[in-house]
Amino acid sequence: MRIHVTELRDGDKLSNDTFNGYGLHVLSKGTELYAREISKLFQHQIEYVDIISRKQEESARTIESGINPKWIPTVQPIYQDAVNGYEQLFLEAMQNGKIIEDDVVHTFQPLVDNFRMERDVVSMLLLLNTKDDYTYQHSVQVGMLSYYLSSWLGYSEKEAVKIGQAGFLHDIGKCQITDGILNKPGKLSDDEFEMIKKHTIYGHQIIRDSFGESLAATVALQHHERIDGTGYPNRLKGDDLHPVSKIVAVADVYSAMISSRVYQKKRDLLFVLKELYRMSFTELDAFTTHTFIKHMIPNFIGKQVELVSGETGTIIMTHPSEFFRPLVRIEDRFVDLTVLRNLEVKQVFM
Repeated sequence: MRIHVTELRDGDKLSNDTFNGYGLHVLSKGTELYAREISKLFQHQIEYVDIISRKQEESARTIESGINPKWIPTVQPIYQDAVNGYEQLFLEAMQNGKIIEDDVVHTFQPLVDNFRMERDVVSMLLLLNTKDDYTYQHSVQVGMLSYYLSSWLGYSEKEAVKIGQAGFLHDIGKCQITDGILNKPGKLSDDEFEMIKKHTIYGHQIIRDSFGESLAATVALQHHERIDGTGYPNRLKGDDLHPVSKIVAVADVYSAMISSRVYQKKRDLLFVLKELYRMSFTELDAFTTHTFIKHMIPNFIGKQVELVSGETGTIIMTHPSEFFRPLVRIEDRFVDLTVLRNLEVKQVFM
């Protein structure tokens, strides 16, 4: 079936090789189309493509990339098993001051195996996130995000899995913080915050006692350090931070900001990424943060948006450097926010 590129859906598959107006090969027959591929079609000014009939494709497809709510029954148990597994690690560390490395691997690996090809990380985390078990869910999400981000930064699959595991364990030291402080709904006192800050030291000790000095131990100690020296516990600056600690710091901040616990009302995800961008010039490593944003922004392609003008439309294409100024289709016209500087996205509807 022949279709205009603005009508493409995640998972559509090309039935023919696709060429641009100059005869240059752009995408091969059989390519599955997601945010990056659709963006590539726009970049080459290709208006129409031939895709395999959706009815034919849907009969063969077991799970779509770009998680839709209808797939939650399939993926939710995998996510929940990881949350439950982390809870067991947390309780083990609280009772014995140690965890077993094989338990970490067996808990985290199914996430990697089942979500490795998931492209729409934005929707995935929002749909899976609940208001329950914040501490455990947060650690699972940071592990997943650290795995993705390290892959985007060029780490090998083996390295990315290790980094994901380090992110997964980054907050294990919170098992030594009392529930009254850890789950306090209101603002922490200065003394209580000083207690919370010690979770980095506790986590480092637990992991070191469990399987020696390691990447995970370093990350547990450093994930709240900041590039400008304003972090804790040792006020490290710049290159004194381990590169992987910089990765987990970005994942940690993002997960905390999208959490139901932090923002009781749904927060505009574009706002969250803008806040990360702001922090990249002071607290977070710029290259790491910009890589994260660059790979998250294309997940907004196809999402509905409201502009500050009050108009609503659909994000058609994102910009590789002007992250927050996409190409938006409003009815039958296209609005390029990199050109119309007086307009910007007010909110994204997820």
